[in-house]
Amino acid sequence: MTALTDGAVLRPARPGDEAGILACIQALADYEREPDAVDNTVEMLSAALFGEDPRAFAFVVAGEDGEVRAIAIWFLTYSTWTGKHGIWLEDLYVHERYRSNGYGVALLSALAAECLTRGYPRLEWTVLDWNEPAIGFYRALGAEAMEEWTTRRVTGAALEALAQR
Repeated sequence: MTALTDGAVLRPARPGDEAGILACIQALADYEREPDAVDNTVEMLSAALFGEDPRAFAFVVAGEDGEVRAIAIWFLTYSTWTGKHGIWLEDLYVHERYRSNGYGVALLSALAAECLTRGYPRLEWTVLDWNEPAIGFYRALGAEAMEEWTTRRVTGAALEALAQR
């Protein structure tokens, strides 16, 4: 657990944080212009983060009252080129009223430290191409754009059709 300057703490998520994490996820979806895209629930988060075989992990910034103010949700990747795992940052979100308190830097710093502690050479994530504030923030931290790479996704009917081929 890391104390931050305003009385908040950065710590791994723990049971009881699910509703606050879900509120951050919904706020992020709203910001990313996808307010109806979140199907996640408190129960699903609990299973993913704290179940028998957790596949996702989260760091949170929590206030003195336990309020979740910011999140970093991540999972492990594997690079066939390096032969090592890495961390994929799925979501980074700081509630608007808490921005400029250093929470984003603290969360990314914690993820970078997690990489180094585990011997992982990569911390990766995506950012929407129109999200200039985030792009500038990431650039200032030394993150490089992977311009030659584009993300692909198969969902819904296309996923079902592909599975039947």
